[in-house]
Amino acid sequence: MIYRFCPSCGKPLANVERTGRTRAVCSDDACGFVHWNNPVPVVAALLEHEGAIILVRARDWPQHWYGLVTGFLEAHEAPDQAIVREIKEQLDVDATVVSLIGVYAFPEMNQAIIAYHARAEGAITLSDELAAYRSVPPDKLRPWAMGTGHAVKDWLAARTAAAGR
Repeated sequence: MIYRFCPSCGKPLANVERTGRTRAVCSDDACGFVHWNNPVPVVAALLEHEGAIILVRARDWPQHWYGLVTGFLEAHEAPDQAIVREIKEQLDVDATVVSLIGVYAFPEMNQAIIAYHARAEGAITLSDELAAYRSVPPDKLRPWAMGTGHAVKDWLAARTAAAGR
């Protein structure tokens, strides 16, 4: 979100250097508002279901785009509980978190992605926010270059390393 006016006092914002970065700062020194523009926390799941990985396509995505189940972390919610909630909301299945895959910067969307490996059973029913899903065998899964693709890459690498032991 880019502000033009201070949400506290309504005066114009100015671009000013603060803590080594250019920030939108209230032009009224007495107000003191600084728009820090911190990343939004997002949870993601590499979801195993019936031996495959579930990839989903949001309604507003192009036909060929599929990704992990994702959603926003809500206030007072633990990230592992948030992804279980998102899986239930989007696919109507109960999930269990297996492990944390990692945390990834997604600067293109000003997000910090907290990615989990999860498992679920039962019949999938898509929510209104999703257009489709695919079940991809783990050996056919390929990471993509940005966003949750980094979690896919790390999960595949860990899986390969564990198989080699």
